[in-house]
Amino acid sequence: MTEQVGFFTDTTLCIGCKACEVACKEWNRVPEDGLNFLGQSYDNTGELGASTWRHVAFIEQRKPVDVEAKGSTADMRWLMSSDVCKHCTHAACLDVCPTGALFRTEFGTVVVQEDVCNGCGYCVPACPFGVIDQREGDGRVWKCTLCYDRLGVGLEPACAKSCPTKSIQFGPLEELRTRAQARIEELHTRGVVDAHLYGEDAADGVGGMGAFFLLLDDPEVYGLPPDPVVTTRDLPSMWKAAGAAALTLGAAVVVAVFGGRR
Repeated sequence: MTEQVGFFTDTTLCIGCKACEVACKEWNRVPEDGLNFLGQSYDNTGELGASTWRHVAFIEQRKPVDVEAKGSTADMRWLMSSDVCKHCTHAACLDVCPTGALFRTEFGTVVVQEDVCNGCGYCVPACPFGVIDQREGDGRVWKCTLCYDRLGVGLEPACAKSCPTKSIQFGPLEELRTRAQARIEELHTRGVVDAHLYGEDAADGVGGMGAFFLLLDDPEVYGLPPDPVVTTRDLPSMWKAAGAAALTLGAAVVVAVFGGRR
């Protein structure tokens, strides 16, 4: 495998322009996702799904916001963040896929092969982030590929390429983690003490995320689980327990059958 790559999303730089959403749809030919007015600020997609591989969240909060004159605008602030598949190091979707439609690429990312997917849907509940979804009228699952086709020819993903503020940054994962730590230190020095990273720790419940974030509030505020865990982590012990139970039952049957013939 080549060097693992991924995304670092600095939400403090996001201006909510949705260029990433548009670029993702145009490059990957993702169909429109309803065009519904949700009445949730300027968020018209709501969440990630089979036809929404990038989702820009707008969170309105009643909190003081320092501006040039140390004032505030009606004590309101917007938290904006472009969400995407996390491309987990320990990906439960890979563990449960029976056809091999989901695979780990040479870049360390997780991709769905739509021509191999049989629409069983096992991966949908397996994802701790609710990223994978089945497309209505199709049945197969779809999600961000981290522009696998672009990576193969040395191009960066469409969303990162289109981001005007570099809120979405693409590159080698270790390099991004170093850059993110430096950004956190910079923000703390400037008094932004709530700034913290989410998903950069290789020792977390999913082995670290290939797409991690700099947040200004708790993960739940952004619709992210506070302590995600790979949902298949207990499968080995479960199978071991099931195997032991089966052996015990088999032994009991043998004893009952042959013991009763004496």
